[in-house]
Amino acid sequence: MSVFLPAQIIRAKRNGESLSEAGIRRFVEGIGAGEVSEAQIGAFTMACFLNGMAPEETAALTLAMRDSGEVIDWTGAGIDPRTIIDKHSSGGTGDEKVSLILAPLVAACGIHMPMISARGLGHTGGEVDLMEAIPGASIAPSTQMFRQAVMDAGVAIIGPTTKLAPADAAIYYVRDVTATVESIPLITASILSKKLASGVSGLVMSVNYGSGAFMPTYADADELAGSLISVARLAGLPMVAPIVEMDEVMGDAIGSRLQLREAIDFLAGRRQEPRMRALVMDISAEILAMAGLAASTEEAAAMLEKRLAQGSALERFSRMVAALGGPTDLVENAGSYFPPAPFVSPLPSPTSGFVRKVDAYAIGLAMVELGAGRKIASDALDHDVGLTGIVHVGDVVEKGEPLCILHCRCEAAFATAAEAISAAILIGRHRPERRPVVTGRLSTSD
Repeated sequence: MSVFLPAQIIRAKRNGESLSEAGIRRFVEGIGAGEVSEAQIGAFTMACFLNGMAPEETAALTLAMRDSGEVIDWTGAGIDPRTIIDKHSSGGTGDEKVSLILAPLVAACGIHMPMISARGLGHTGGEVDLMEAIPGASIAPSTQMFRQAVMDAGVAIIGPTTKLAPADAAIYYVRDVTATVESIPLITASILSKKLASGVSGLVMSVNYGSGAFMPTYADADELAGSLISVARLAGLPMVAPIVEMDEVMGDAIGSRLQLREAIDFLAGRRQEPRMRALVMDISAEILAMAGLAASTEEAAAMLEKRLAQGSALERFSRMVAALGGPTDLVENAGSYFPPAPFVSPLPSPTSGFVRKVDAYAIGLAMVELGAGRKIASDALDHDVGLTGIVHVGDVVEKGEPLCILHCRCEAAFATAAEAISAAILIGRHRPERRPVVTGRLSTSD
């Protein structure tokens, strides 16, 4: 048996050579066995960042990371494997609540969605932060509890666990402190390894671009979507990647519990912001088609509308919360679990006109300063603060009408956030053209 020397793998990638599947797998196994140091992981990720990885290398890394821990087996669960579909997003300002709306909606149509999410960092949020804001809900349940929740409710949204793709957590920790997070191959492997470990039969992932997203331009999003699709195809995972414009805030709210209220209101039919509704319905239709539950987008749309009207999507949300240890009456008594922030006040518009721009990045940073987001990964979130009722591009506003409602700890925090948000919203005399939310699409079936 040959001696394993991590430096040989690092040297080969440093020199721009292609790595073998066996070499990549042995390196990942070495991480789990303690044979690879953090310094060596950092050197490896920097070499990948600088020299890139071919799709075959990325696929090998993805599968090795998947196999570094448990892979959930849904055999015997009484579930049609074609219906085990996951949804993911590359992130954006206010985007995290989309999953909390979409997942119970498609579950009401017969989908089973085991969703392993992540915490938010910087101006973008994470679904797990919203789940953590629910009293009693477990974001790190046992594999059995996670599996049972999906069987009982059709959906479970949790955070990364030590059991599923643990090598990804070790590698991501080093990437975060060595300026290699932005590597497209490493992003691809990180996302897909966790999805494959959850035992899904398909994936629909929105790849977002614009000021509110991780990818600034359509070209950047297209590159990431192309990498994901190529590797998913090699890994045998059916996947669709809608490319989503996110120059403005998605939906009406930012902040953990404020977005939970927004998700409940959407599922209850009380308030459905148009761009977010369009995104939810588009991705949901893709999921139903992928599982074979709808023969056309028209059929999928009709099924989704029916579940919303019946209230079964809201009921699935409630069942998911309870299955993960949260309150059984959250939907009926959200106010008792989500107390208001100490200082809530509207931010008045300084002028009348049409909303021409809403800089989602600048607003996201203002929310980080308020406590609704993180500057570093170890920061604790203030689940009660944020904003609601944010205006959108094309809206008409009169002077003095609210641009949004700010939920803050104190008046001083309100003043700071108000100044930043006012500067981020441009109001003009002419109505701008409303742009579609989904502007492209890639698929493994193409």
